[in-house]
Amino acid sequence: MIDMQVRRELCGEVVARAAAGIAWDTTLGDLDRATFPLVGALIPYGDTVFNHLQAAELLLELDRLPAHHGGAWVDEARALCDLVLRKAHHYLVFVGD
Repeated sequence: MIDMQVRRELCGEVVARAAAGIAWDTTLGDLDRATFPLVGALIPYGDTVFNHLQAAELLLELDRLPAHHGGAWVDEARALCDLVLRKAHHYLVFVGD
């Protein structure tokens, strides 16, 4: 399961967390990484960090994500991206197992 959170500074305080996680194997495992390079960069066994520029691009990818890859996690990821875009020095972190 991949958890989502926003941190102030890279190693700083967690300021927001998603309630839903991402079941990578059933949700993202077969996603075309060439078409979705940012979402495709998520891995189940490590952390993936997005800055404000990448969060803006991630929102665009989420908008065109096929419905069968969606779920509650997409809405929560959008909300966390919006927070990163509004706050300086904040990062969206996907935390793998």
